[in-house]
Amino acid sequence: METVLLVVHVMIAVFLIGVVLLQRSEGGALGMGGGGQGGVMTGRGAANLLTRTTAVLAAAFFGTSIVLAIMSGSHNTPTSILDQPAMTAPAAQDAPAEPAAPLSTQ
Repeated sequence: METVLLVVHVMIAVFLIGVVLLQRSEGGALGMGGGGQGGVMTGRGAANLLTRTTAVLAAAFFGTSIVLAIMSGSHNTPTSILDQPAMTAPAAQDAPAEPAAPLSTQ
């Protein structure tokens, strides 16, 4: 359940970033955007649609964030790598045989 909710949360975040980037800049921050009619979506209706979409996605993002926080806090036993039992070393193997004596050269 947590995994599914986490995937939905990430998808909402990606869509929210995309919708925010589609909006036209009103302030002209750093001299970028907001100028002319060269935008992808222009007009008052598109602005209202993007504003409402941003609000819905933001609410969904906050909702999934809160649910994920509650779900992660509901685990009773703390899990840590240090709490897990140590792995045992592999069984000792027999010593390798000694190399054969070199053949005499005649």
